[in-house]
Amino acid sequence: MIYLVKAIYSFFIPPGVLILLLAGLAFGTRHRSKKTATLLAIITIILYIASTNYFGAFFIRSLEDRYSIPAKIEPDVIIVLGGGATSDTPDLSGLGGLSGSAANRLLTAVRLYNIHKVPIVFSGGQVFRDTANEAQIAARLLEDLGVSQQDIIAEDKSLNTTENAKYVKEILGARGFRNPILVTSAFHMERAVANFEKVGVQVIPLPADYQVSRQSRMHINNMVPSGAGMYLSSLAAKEYLGILALGGK
Repeated sequence: MIYLVKAIYSFFIPPGVLILLLAGLAFGTRHRSKKTATLLAIITIILYIASTNYFGAFFIRSLEDRYSIPAKIEPDVIIVLGGGATSDTPDLSGLGGLSGSAANRLLTAVRLYNIHKVPIVFSGGQVFRDTANEAQIAARLLEDLGVSQQDIIAEDKSLNTTENAKYVKEILGARGFRNPILVTSAFHMERAVANFEKVGVQVIPLPADYQVSRQSRMHINNMVPSGAGMYLSSLAAKEYLGILALGGK
């Protein structure tokens, strides 16, 4: 019963309510203009499909399944890519924090650090005026988590994945690192690896921050519109567009 209530509730909030409104418009204009009604119906169907968890998970999983955690790794440096930060939110040791994806990447990097005891390069600057410098916040958090200050390298200039690769390459060359392991979200890994390869850096991919389970199970709440489903679809679409821009790699 609770699942049915949740399914019904989803049509009273965006994007479900917008889908109902579009469907109503399509139905209401069917006698006045078949072309308009057809176009509205097509838009409604596309919006509905893209906003379901079932499609969003399928779409993002197609990216997340491309890399696996390597069985044996011997890195001399850990590269972590940023993924968003807040500038003035309260925290235990200061102001500002990392977004969910960036925090998950950082957590994986710290676990790797505890095993291999090699330096961590966190790459990410201040992308927007109302966000924060990710690398500077990450440096504070890494210290809080027990990483030695001398093992923390903050690359705080990059604004996107292309610049991540460019500026991290400079750090690797200056410090003589030869066997870097790259930590980023699983859905982002293919595009990240391609950007590093484009500047001549071969990395060991170690995916983190998985958005969905490997196994998909059909149930009613997977087939109703939701903000979470739309988010997954948008995230995957962004990555595919980025991969296409790099020439299909």
